[in-house]
Amino acid sequence: MIKQRVAELLRQAVKEAIEKELLPAAAIPDVAVEHPQKPEHGDYASSLPLKLSRAMRKSPLVIAETLAGLIPACDEIEKVTVAHPGFVNITLSGKWLASQVEQVLSQKESFGDINLGDGQKIQLEYVSVNPTGPIHVGHGRAAILGSALANVLKSAGYDVSSEYYVNDAGNQMDAYYNSLYARYMQALGHDCEMPEDGYMGDYILDFAKQIIEEKGDAYVSMPKDDALKAIGAVGVTKAIDAIKSDLKTLGIEFDVWFSERSLFDSGQYDTAMDMLDKSNHTAEKEGAKWFMSTSLGEDKDNVLVRTNGTPTYFASDVAYHYNKLVLRGFDKAIDIWGADHQGHVSRMKAVLTALGIDEQRLHIIITQLVTLKRGKEIVRVSKRTGDLITLRELIEEVGPDVCRFFFLMRSADSQMDFDMELAVQQSNDNPVYYVQYAHARIASILRLAADKGIDYADGDVSLLTHEAELSYIRKMLYLPEIIEQIASTHEPHHLTYFAQEMATAFHSFYKQCRVVTDDAKTTASRLKLVAAAKTVFAKVLGLMGMTAPETM
Repeated sequence: MIKQRVAELLRQAVKEAIEKELLPAAAIPDVAVEHPQKPEHGDYASSLPLKLSRAMRKSPLVIAETLAGLIPACDEIEKVTVAHPGFVNITLSGKWLASQVEQVLSQKESFGDINLGDGQKIQLEYVSVNPTGPIHVGHGRAAILGSALANVLKSAGYDVSSEYYVNDAGNQMDAYYNSLYARYMQALGHDCEMPEDGYMGDYILDFAKQIIEEKGDAYVSMPKDDALKAIGAVGVTKAIDAIKSDLKTLGIEFDVWFSERSLFDSGQYDTAMDMLDKSNHTAEKEGAKWFMSTSLGEDKDNVLVRTNGTPTYFASDVAYHYNKLVLRGFDKAIDIWGADHQGHVSRMKAVLTALGIDEQRLHIIITQLVTLKRGKEIVRVSKRTGDLITLRELIEEVGPDVCRFFFLMRSADSQMDFDMELAVQQSNDNPVYYVQYAHARIASILRLAADKGIDYADGDVSLLTHEAELSYIRKMLYLPEIIEQIASTHEPHHLTYFAQEMATAFHSFYKQCRVVTDDAKTTASRLKLVAAAKTVFAKVLGLMGMTAPETM
């Protein structure tokens, strides 16, 4: 990345200034390089002199002027300037910028990839809804955030395994089994009450009817416990198949579907509990087994095993993270949880410490709630069933690309409004249309050139000197930085901002610089830029999991 190159030049300038005794000796802090808010200040700016001022007992402006004078002439940099109160500003060379078009074209779809991760193994777990029914809109947000983050982490050099944790054990599953059994019996004309804590959605009856079509009345004559177990197994498969189908509509497929029940069947749950016992972090109180998290700085202790002997969700999560970080040896685990799990974060970190696992190996992202709107009207229920709107219904109404972009537009920790009316508009007010139209316009320019038989393979990119051309190249070169930022912060919403900025820069270029003209040399050079733009647009849309339309 050019950003790293600029940072290294500044670092070397400090070393040289100290060696030549132009500046006092001092430890060199991390060299932060950022984009100035005002374009006239250059392409990059560093506040390094401000950081060095106290240690060197020098004015930041004096330090900045000294460093600026020691940055050597090079192909990438056109000029170095100093600004109050002590910034070093770097302006990139137009000639070098133009040459980067060839780099983009040569790297093709790998452009933007970096090796930040160096092959580290990351397990990314998201969605993980209980297999008791269809995915709702709120779950869709986590699904899209997770899949986009997985794409970016792979581009950043990490070995990523995406995982769905199937909660197929515990009280919720018992309620699901009993609900499905009741609907099955009722559909066959038998008197059977729904459980008080049952699942009342229409999909339960649909599943029951499907089971009747496949199995008939095979479960009626069975002892109830056996029937519950058998019909429950079929019901879980149907729920998981429905979840997989909905996710696939969004282009999301998991590498691993991990069964919670397997933790118990394999003995891993018992092993994790034994480890907590031996570390003296558990106690028996009030007939239950507790994790004594107050000894690790928590406000309260937490129940692991209830008085009736059944483990809590927390206990299962302890075993699951032991499996991830110890048995399977992932370098890092990233969990994406819903807003109702906020209080679970600190105790999960505490229990890792109790197991002897560095808590920094676990990063938890909390997604906030989604409000569906049509214009100003809040949409609360499904038109079909009167229940909560499912993810599939939303996809059918607005399309998978719109779902992906809209759910990515806000950071995970902020609540969001999803405007279904705006989502289907074909206008520049709709950011999805605005971004995808830019790609389609690029494709149309290249088609026009092909129709005219124009060969731009030998185009001279040094002819790209117009400010609109160079501005667009600058924007393309930000992609590796965006990938680095997202991989470091786990905030994929930056992709949507970058995509819109790229679209704006391209529309500005297109307005100011006619591509296919009577000047063959200018045409060839600009077609190269357009081809590079298409590559970068497709890459960004791909990272978001969206299509790159050729026509609109």
